[in-house]
Amino acid sequence: MAFLIRIGDFMQNIVLPNEKVEDLNIGGYKIIQTKDGFCFGSDAVLLSKFATFKKGSRVLDLCTGTGIIPVLCWAKNNLESIDAVEIMPTVASMASRTMELNGLEDKIRVKNADLKDCVEIYGKRQFDAVTCNPPYMNKGGGLVNPNDYLAVARHEVHCTLDDVVRIAADMLKQHGKLFMVHRADRLCDVITAFRKYSIEPKRLSMVQPDSKSAPNLILIEGSLYGKVQLKVTAPVCMYDDEGNYIQQITDELI
Repeated sequence: MAFLIRIGDFMQNIVLPNEKVEDLNIGGYKIIQTKDGFCFGSDAVLLSKFATFKKGSRVLDLCTGTGIIPVLCWAKNNLESIDAVEIMPTVASMASRTMELNGLEDKIRVKNADLKDCVEIYGKRQFDAVTCNPPYMNKGGGLVNPNDYLAVARHEVHCTLDDVVRIAADMLKQHGKLFMVHRADRLCDVITAFRKYSIEPKRLSMVQPDSKSAPNLILIEGSLYGKVQLKVTAPVCMYDDEGNYIQQITDELI
């Protein structure tokens, strides 16, 4: 199926030959992804459900990739706007075209930029909330994929966990919220980085493949200059004991 957009007096195909369109099954929204590259996973879907926003919030999504988290957050919440930052030009282009495909380009604004330049781009203390699904692997944490996009998405090539949390702290208004998904084995690193930049961990959900497996992901919420108190929710299982995917997993996040 061809998807066309009008640019000036011309019609242009919004989906390139090496790309595909997937229906997100919420609000009629769709997303553009590459046929042979990195596609969004359950971690992004979980984060979009875990994140909670006040009505009319202004949100910033760091490491946005193809824009899956902004689209899902927009579909589920009454937000003022979302700004999204992605360093890879080809990926940022996909995210921008996804917003055009959904008629969201005026609501979700994608910027092809290094997140470390956010202060210069937006100014400090501009956002009520920041979301991020960052690269999970630190330097030395496994083999780096030869595919540039996959390497940047999975490994701390262009930014570190420290960079992400530092910039989030600069962007947030006082008591603004940071919502992040990360690997369970880096929980200590995540909490250390949060507190280093005065973001107090407030809510934590552990995600495990099934009830018999150890957690492999964490979902964490922090508040800039928040009071010390951490709520740990019941663990979230992705599959039941028979190996069937649990469709209602996001509803378990409280």
